[in-house]
Amino acid sequence: MTYDLVVIGGGPAGVAGALTAARAGLRVALVDSGARLGGQYFRHAVVPGAEPGLGRFLRQGRALGERADVLLRHQAWSAAREPDGTLVVHCVKRSSPAQDGRAGELPVALRARRLLIATGAHDRPLPFPGWDLPGVLTAGGAQALLKGSGVVAGRRIVVSGTGPFLLPVAGGLAGAGARVLGVFEAGSGLGLARRPLLALDKAGEAARYAVGLARHRVPYRTRQAVVAAHGEREVEAVTVARLDEGWNILATRVVACDTVAAGYGFVPQIELGTQLGCQTRHDVDGSPVLTVDAAQRTTVPGVWAAGEPTGVGGWRLSELEGRIAGLAIVAGSRTAPEAAGVPGAPGALVRRRARWRAFGEALQRAYPVKPGWQGWLRDDTLVCRCEEVPLARVREAQDLGATDARSIKLLARPGMGWCQGRICGYAVSCLAGEPPQPPRRPIAQPVTLGALSESGEATGPALADDPPPHPNPWRTS
Repeated sequence: MTYDLVVIGGGPAGVAGALTAARAGLRVALVDSGARLGGQYFRHAVVPGAEPGLGRFLRQGRALGERADVLLRHQAWSAAREPDGTLVVHCVKRSSPAQDGRAGELPVALRARRLLIATGAHDRPLPFPGWDLPGVLTAGGAQALLKGSGVVAGRRIVVSGTGPFLLPVAGGLAGAGARVLGVFEAGSGLGLARRPLLALDKAGEAARYAVGLARHRVPYRTRQAVVAAHGEREVEAVTVARLDEGWNILATRVVACDTVAAGYGFVPQIELGTQLGCQTRHDVDGSPVLTVDAAQRTTVPGVWAAGEPTGVGGWRLSELEGRIAGLAIVAGSRTAPEAAGVPGAPGALVRRRARWRAFGEALQRAYPVKPGWQGWLRDDTLVCRCEEVPLARVREAQDLGATDARSIKLLARPGMGWCQGRICGYAVSCLAGEPPQPPRRPIAQPVTLGALSESGEATGPALADDPPPHPNPWRTS
């Protein structure tokens, strides 16, 4: 069976796009790796204080389940195009653990005339001495544990990094009973003070977080950050530094704690787009994102993208982009004229998207990552935790002639471990003095060799700049 549309990602963008197309009569399948729809933001909250818009999202999810095939626990790991133009998405269906405690994996291939990439983003961490200790996790990881399973990451928690995302993380942890010792914002904390009109839409939400932190007596400190974690077998304390404007250390103090939740923004997940050859651009913060037009079309025919893969801007922007992409896909399926470059989309919807895009860009400019963080590192600080590559080895590779992140990777191995550079890639690029480059991964998400061999696709997809010897890169004969 060939679907009219396959959507990858069950967050606000994916659900909005899939529901819009399904309501118009298209045969739609939505694929998501989670056990429930929601993505990273709308994980069905099991603690009080649900996020704004959660109720509406849940209603959209229920409506989608009545109109489309919603394939949960399906991890999409590659996308390719057949000679006739049909798009094929290869997934692994992960079953719940059986009685013997092992989860099963079943290869699944979905065929579609059109594809919507709404794969979201993941946390962007920065390395610091001790960040490999148990008890150090990303801000998003702490929130995912809490919202997804009701698990509080620790008892005495420090939240550190930059950006407004730190506020709901700290508020949620404090509301669940953890003692949050402080939110340490490396930036100035002024945020959007220079863009008050753009900040109006978020003023109520920010005030709600501020009230919540005050109620739980959580201090909020600007120009401060965790620059080291200490402990023998787990986190026992952290060093909190007062920083200058460039994030260079001015003074330090030690805070006893058992958990650190740190986050410095997000990394868009665009691997499936780059597999298909979609053109990319650098976002405001330097992150590579997929290039799209006014209708959310990528540069590859039949492929659309919405949400964080086109630029980080929050769940409202993601939902709007998903709806616009869905309307454009519906209009294209009916060979409707593409008026004003956004077929089928009301002007009000397009204007709202423009406003939220401006907000997202302003937010990234208001909370940049400053280069002073590199001064927090010591020679023995692990830059790549998977391959245990310390800073000294990265510098040695540079002394040997490595001038960019790729050559550093070849000489020192950062990014060659389990996460394939998802965690350390940003840091290595910064240390190399270049913006992060688009990922070139033939396998977008981790998949076992057993599942790969059972799928019959052992050769893997060819990358955009490596044309396959056969029109179908998955076939060997």
